[in-house]
Amino acid sequence: MADEPLVLGIETSCDETGVGVVRGTTLLADAVASSVDEHARFGGVVPEVASRAHLEAMVPTIERALKEAGVSARDLDGIAVTAGPGLAGALLVGVSAAKTYAYALGKPLYGVNHLASHICVDQLEHGRLPEPTMALLVSGGHSSLLLAPDITADVRPLGATIDDAAGEAFDKIARVLHLGFPGGPVIDRLAREGDPEAIAFPRGLTGPRDAPYDFSFSGLKTAVARWIEAKRNAGEEVPVRDVAASFQEAVVDVLTRKAVRACVDEGVDHLMIGGGVAANSRLRALAEERCERAGIRLRVPRPGLCTDNGAMVAALGAEMVARGRSASDWELSADSSLPVTVSHVPGVSSVPRESSEPHDHGHGHDHGHDHDHDHLHELSKDNLYS
Repeated sequence: MADEPLVLGIETSCDETGVGVVRGTTLLADAVASSVDEHARFGGVVPEVASRAHLEAMVPTIERALKEAGVSARDLDGIAVTAGPGLAGALLVGVSAAKTYAYALGKPLYGVNHLASHICVDQLEHGRLPEPTMALLVSGGHSSLLLAPDITADVRPLGATIDDAAGEAFDKIARVLHLGFPGGPVIDRLAREGDPEAIAFPRGLTGPRDAPYDFSFSGLKTAVARWIEAKRNAGEEVPVRDVAASFQEAVVDVLTRKAVRACVDEGVDHLMIGGGVAANSRLRALAEERCERAGIRLRVPRPGLCTDNGAMVAALGAEMVARGRSASDWELSADSSLPVTVSHVPGVSSVPRESSEPHDHGHGHDHGHDHDHDHLHELSKDNLYS
């Protein structure tokens, strides 16, 4: 284990400041500072609020993660950060912090893909990913079916949402039902007490001529909202639990049906589910049921690793180091629409060393180059080393 790469990961794509520390495929620390309560009164994430929250939480969260892991910043073999996709301003905070720490510490920098990180995090729970890996990623911003022969270099999109993501639909229906934000957890809880067959809500893009792996939840969202509106206009009580259960069933039915079909069509005998909506209890149960019938092994990380977190970024960063992928350039910037086919943003980076001595933890990689240490650099090192 001591010979495996030790990587710190920073995640700021949305409303959670996540910092994780991973050695190889072993999770040492997963520190999260969430600003979700600050967004609740707006009924959704406000980009500027998220960015400011990241600024305030960044350094304390990094310090907390290093302390929890029991390591010094000097010991790191690399720093990974989400370069995209996500909210531009939020991403910039994380990328700027990662570049600062990497430069001051003399460590290689890896700008990685948010979606690929959601796949790679499963290595921390269930061991090495099979190759290829079939992944269903479901969150507030993404609903995607991906085939990953190599998580560090080859991720292929098979299908994605053409409108609302599944998590976005959960939030919007929760708003219509006056359940607050975020909507996923409360709908999941209420649905357990409702009848999933009470209301026949539509299943989008499931016709014989529809794209087999694409998703659409906008029509479902509209159908549910109109059903609720009709009840209220008629002066009738809305059966909230039945609505929640029937809506949730419509979403997870489509997600699991298409994911299992993709596995069968591609000849892949396992399915990984990630993203915030992967914490949904009904999605997990139906996926398990359908995968078992199809002879497919299901891999789903624990709920805490499904939502956005720094551990997933560190996991992908550690894999980059282990496979000898090139570090990112210092010109690395945030890309809010970074395509999933780009697992990381490579480059030929001039990484300063901490001293004139080579810094190698036994991996055989020498990422450092001699670099003049100016006054700002020395001040940064004094502040960041612990």
